Amino acid sequence: MEKRHSVRSYLSKKIPEDIKEQLQNEIDNCNKQGGLHIQLVTDEIKAFSGFMAHYGKFSGVKNYLALIGKKSVKLEEMCGYYGEKIVLKAQQLGLNSCWVALTYKKVKSAFVIDDDERLCCLITLGYGIDNGATHKIKTIEQVSEVTGDMPSWFETGVKTALLAPTAMNQQKFKFILNDNTVKVKPGLGFYTKLDLGIVKYHFEIGAGTNNFIWQ
Repeated sequence: MEKRHSVRSYLSKKIPEDIKEQLQNEIDNCNKQGGLHIQLVTDEIKAFSGFMAHYGKFSGVKNYLALIGKKSVKLEEMCGYYGEKIVLKAQQLGLNSCWVALTYKKVKSAFVIDDDERLCCLITLGYGIDNGATHKIKTIEQVSEVTGDMPSWFETGVKTALLAPTAMNQQKFKFILNDNTVKVKPGLGFYTKLDLGIVKYHFEIGAGTNNFIWQ
């Protein structure tokens, strides 16, 4: 989590088959757990070859995840949660990544979207020209609300959530603790529901799921 940063420029190096297989296993598990239809697309250059990709400062993108699932009010949150799980697995496997909401072209032949499904966003994957850069993050106090003393598990969870990628690095979320119940509120802004799923996954890693329950 600490080493993973957004990367927009990639080398032409192919992803080895054994790495693809491990990544696909993680995708299959996430699709099963989340009821999603996330797909890995490799060696496909059209999605990031147009003006929008140039505007978004992407280059060399040939591999990406298509985050797809059944249309519902929870789809963006679920895609955020399980998408980030796959992103961190990719980081462990030596791959760089970047969440992409708008600056790409939808290539219909590259993945399958069923009639009751929707494409939420893409995540680029590959070997970056560099490992990206850190960004300024908010303080624990700015994104949390606790009555009384703050338990160490909650503090660690919030610290971990602050390492999560969010749209335009906006970090518009707030964790609220009540006894051992945690509620996280999304703020107003672009893709805050997607961000909500991402930060919830990070919080669980830091806090430990045995220490609290979600409200």
